Amino acid sequence: MQPLRKRWDVSPHITSEVDQNLSLYSPVLRQLLFNRGISTKEHAQAYLEAQPPAENDPRNLLGIEPTLDRVYHAVKAGETIVVYGDYDADGVTATAVLTDALRRIGAKVRSHIPNRFDEGYGVNKKALEALKEEGARVVITVDCGIRSLEEAEFAKGINLDLIITDHHHPAADLPDALTIINPKQPGDTYVEKELAGVGIAYKLVTAIAQSQNGFGERFDPEEYLDLVALGTVADLVPLIGENRSLVRNGLSRINQPQRQGLTSLIHASGLMPGKINSENIGFTLGPRLNAAGRLDTALAALELLLATDVATSAQLAQKLDNQNRERQQLTQQIQENARAQVEEHREAFLIFAVDPEYNPGVVGLAASRLMEEFYRPAIVAFQGSEFTRGSCRSIPEFHITQALDECADLLEHHGGHAAAAGFTVRNDNLPELIDRLQGLAHDQLGKLDLRPTTQIDIEIELKDLKPGILDDLELLQPTGRGNPSALFVSRGLKIRSARTVGQDQAHLKMTVTDGVITYDAIAFRQGHLKDILPPRIDLVYSFEWDEYKRNLNRQDSFYSAPPFQLKVRDIRPTGIQD
Repeated sequence: MQPLRKRWDVSPHITSEVDQNLSLYSPVLRQLLFNRGISTKEHAQAYLEAQPPAENDPRNLLGIEPTLDRVYHAVKAGETIVVYGDYDADGVTATAVLTDALRRIGAKVRSHIPNRFDEGYGVNKKALEALKEEGARVVITVDCGIRSLEEAEFAKGINLDLIITDHHHPAADLPDALTIINPKQPGDTYVEKELAGVGIAYKLVTAIAQSQNGFGERFDPEEYLDLVALGTVADLVPLIGENRSLVRNGLSRINQPQRQGLTSLIHASGLMPGKINSENIGFTLGPRLNAAGRLDTALAALELLLATDVATSAQLAQKLDNQNRERQQLTQQIQENARAQVEEHREAFLIFAVDPEYNPGVVGLAASRLMEEFYRPAIVAFQGSEFTRGSCRSIPEFHITQALDECADLLEHHGGHAAAAGFTVRNDNLPELIDRLQGLAHDQLGKLDLRPTTQIDIEIELKDLKPGILDDLELLQPTGRGNPSALFVSRGLKIRSARTVGQDQAHLKMTVTDGVITYDAIAFRQGHLKDILPPRIDLVYSFEWDEYKRNLNRQDSFYSAPPFQLKVRDIRPTGIQD
């Protein structure tokens, strides 16, 4: 099986009507707005200012009012509340937000995040029983629980009030919990359906802050937006609507950090406050928060976010940084092994690799890499003595959680989104599960031209890349899933130089020209192309500041290289068509 050549789709040129409506903005920004479905001045203003939707009062969420009543009763009665989270960045940030806010209103609160290796994902009966024995009276889940039907019934049976806050897709039946807060549940009319788990926790905290009933200190819920931004971006929910507003405001706080744990994490990551964007969260901060739960318990990540002591937070941040390096090595090893298994099934429409030596904490990352490389749904799984635990990543043409739903009779547990999911299956049922999933993938994908599509905003010549475009691009922030960063294509470029850089020489550094202007270009994970580059190439890229050159220009008046670079997304020989 060979990686597929991507399809390049250049967005249609802006219509004259929309061009006139958006005449207030530059031609490039008008085209970028048009490409994102924005056609009026009012819509453009709301988007560029990252305004939240009008009906975003947390009390519009189904289940908020009875949840507030139960929380305040627990505070008044001195009952122990446990915030039960998940071990990924979304779950950890959500746990930190709700735990800290409950403390501030005087609640007797503690946190519980399950250990991936001992307890597995989601709500656990043994954990609920232990928490009850330790004095818990109320358990509030964050980022988990919406498919925990048996666990909810168990909690009810031991007289433990279970409140579920989650953003994952519910199954046909809902858990019999005391209350449920999830905008995806039937009957919920809340306008934003794509909040992350930390976004749901933040809405609950906002409702608490708005109606404290005289308990504890008054606080501003926006103080938690730094954590909301971290969890939202790291969880890859769409950065549109309310999510975009939350992350835009959260980034402002991240770039002027007041939280000691976050300050230490930024420092350990090598980032500079004032220049942190959503991409830095996705590729630098988020992976470090995730690393703790992938290799061990996620408590170190939670303790870091709640830490107020400089020495403690510095030590925890360094621990996460070290774990992230180890995680990177493990991911590479598993990916290479899994890729070898994939080669044995060249015609498969669903990629599957399993091994008892795989670390279950990083199989999802390996699955994601394989999905991106081969553009097929991918499952990478750890096989234990009795059960196999798999992580799934999928393409837009195949809803992986719905596929697992059709195999629910074989599974112990499963859940997730359209693009990502996880499951636990008895080893005896694994062969039939894979056969069924392969059959579903064949039926849905067999007649499609399965190639990844790169959506390009504008075809442009290098000489027309002006510095002012970078100001336009900044207005698109935060970018990510659902609101992609702008991509340009330039054709017929001549390569003046090319070399490999980075660890293992994995990346490709080039100097390219259109005959008028010359730019540096960096192509990550494409170092293998160096010796086969043709004389002329077409490039798809994002346009960005080169911070190294930018700093040199500031420090040395005799250094005058353009402080910009092309961050390459794809390369092909000039003249090749789809």
